[in-house]
Amino acid sequence: MTNTQKFDAVVIGAGAGGCHAAARLAAAGQRTLLIDDHDYLGGRAGTEIIDGHRVNMGAIALEPGGVFEETFELCGARLDIREPEPATVFYIDRKIVDVRRGGLGLLLNGLTKQASRVLDQFARARTGSMPDGRESTEDWLKRYTSNQTVHAVFRNLCAAIFAMNADEIPARAFLTYFTQKGAFKKFGFHPEGTMGAWQALADAVERLGGEVWLSSPAETIEVRDGRAASVTIRRNGEPIRVEAETIIFNGGPRALVGLVGAEVLGDDYLRQTREVLKPAANIVFNFAAREDLMPRAPGIMTFGRTRNNRLCNMANLTATCPELAPEGWHQYVAYAVPRPAIGDFDSAAEVELAHEDLREQFPGFDDRVKMLSIRVMRDDWPAQRSGAGHDMDVATGIPGLWCVGDAVKDYGNGGTQACAESARVAVGQALDYRRAGMPAG
Repeated sequence: MTNTQKFDAVVIGAGAGGCHAAARLAAAGQRTLLIDDHDYLGGRAGTEIIDGHRVNMGAIALEPGGVFEETFELCGARLDIREPEPATVFYIDRKIVDVRRGGLGLLLNGLTKQASRVLDQFARARTGSMPDGRESTEDWLKRYTSNQTVHAVFRNLCAAIFAMNADEIPARAFLTYFTQKGAFKKFGFHPEGTMGAWQALADAVERLGGEVWLSSPAETIEVRDGRAASVTIRRNGEPIRVEAETIIFNGGPRALVGLVGAEVLGDDYLRQTREVLKPAANIVFNFAAREDLMPRAPGIMTFGRTRNNRLCNMANLTATCPELAPEGWHQYVAYAVPRPAIGDFDSAAEVELAHEDLREQFPGFDDRVKMLSIRVMRDDWPAQRSGAGHDMDVATGIPGLWCVGDAVKDYGNGGTQACAESARVAVGQALDYRRAGMPAG
């Protein structure tokens, strides 16, 4: 191979974690190469054009503040987020419950006499008193209430945020998110679709002296003298060897094994990819209507009980971002989580069960909407590469090589904010080791 180039850092995978990592590296003065095997940015949080609509493939909500916005500030990228008001409501028995003035307490007090018992556990969690991590959210909640609507609401919160059912996510992870993490207290939508955020970060990488190569898959990561040394990339049909002192991978630890080699990563790392990681699935319905299906809910609406208990939430995108749809159309996305979300399931059957939930909640649904896409996020293209509470570390054990993304997120975190946080941790470690002149990883 004669075509060899050199960068300070290579980031493989231009999803949420990869774009944040590349932008942070570039902002720190590292000449950075960001690559992806697709012809678009964002990975599972990308945006496609369907019949004139900007349709998000997976994630839709972006959180201002915190680590997410910090990345944009560091690299000088513009973050265009429009926050709906109210941001969240609940839809219980086809009635909207606006909890802006009372929060979860207002909702629970209207559903069960045991509300105080549940709310007391949230208060205890805020002081650090948590379940041990083995008890599921469902079993934890059963100790305080048997109300089926409350259980449905909690299940749908788990499903909407983590792509997991309440019996699949540890109560400790659920409570950590709602008492110590962002918990989507503030969020908004991007008028260009989520891809607009990733494009802003990619543009910043190039403005700061780096490069972005799309349709350029990584074929191998070379480890030489005990540390990551280079990436072989297929670009325009030709192999290119790119040497770099820092390599960050955004495709998940399982996929990393195929690029580096099982014998290099070692038995313990391989064991973790098999035993620790638990990919989680969901089903995404993108559709449009001439009428406003959510006139009092311009943000995200979380459901209570539904016929099949698959549908978890729905977002009214064009209430704040009319640019996403052609004139005269309202655009929505609804999420459902199969049973199980972690493990094997019948995709066709689960799609139909979720579709029935939509028909129940919106009578005449099929005649009222134009379906843009139905996407089952699973297997190698899951909603989450690992469910909350089942994550590996960003460090790989190989100097110079880190992972970012939603399989190496901080405990109990979720959403694109979690991917941004993994990027901050990985890039921070890489820069610290380089400054100290020590082997990294």
